Amino acid sequence: MSHLVREDLIKESEPEYAERLQIFFKTGKGEYGEGDVFHGVRVPKQRKIAKKHSGVPIEEVLKLLHSEFHEERLTALFILVAKYQRGDNRKREKIVSIYLDNTDWVNNWDLVDSSAPKILGDWLQDRPREILYELARSESLWKRRISIISTFAFIDKGEYSDAIALAEILIDDDHDLIHKASGWVLREVGKNDEERLLSFLNKHSHEMPRTMLRYSIEKLEESKRKHYLS
Repeated sequence: MSHLVREDLIKESEPEYAERLQIFFKTGKGEYGEGDVFHGVRVPKQRKIAKKHSGVPIEEVLKLLHSEFHEERLTALFILVAKYQRGDNRKREKIVSIYLDNTDWVNNWDLVDSSAPKILGDWLQDRPREILYELARSESLWKRRISIISTFAFIDKGEYSDAIALAEILIDDDHDLIHKASGWVLREVGKNDEERLLSFLNKHSHEMPRTMLRYSIEKLEESKRKHYLS
């Protein structure tokens, strides 16, 4: 059945768009998306295809997730999220386990951002969260991004402690995609609880990577932004 999803994606492919995606997702030698390949399918069409094939068995979804083609992996994750959201606790637990066992294929920022909060973050709402701290200390860029992006599920519920703690762990990270993700998370904390953000900035602004700092202060009033940038 995975071949039917693949066929639908190929029907919607745009070769010129695929070339643009190769550049956008940094697929050159030494770049974060090195070696990734694309059909050239736009995300709304991928979502439509995922909805059409939402009943595909998990085993077939995994075949898509293990594809060399970016859109097949992303569409697989859209299907996996849909299965998680419809499932009971037993099925959700299985999907979370599958997700954590297959993070090697959740290997670009859009793949992480489309899945981590909706699967892992949601599952951990009322459960121990040690796994996020293990992921934050991983050598894998994408596992580290999964750890911090998953906290959006908590932020949406007014819980900020893990987002703050993980951002502190990732301050010394050497990758710009982690700086952006951490700053994005901190910005969302600040939109809901500015005092929590300001407390973090007062403690860490002098050591935060510039990108992380700029993202985190985007929604502050101008005088405060200038203060922290200086």
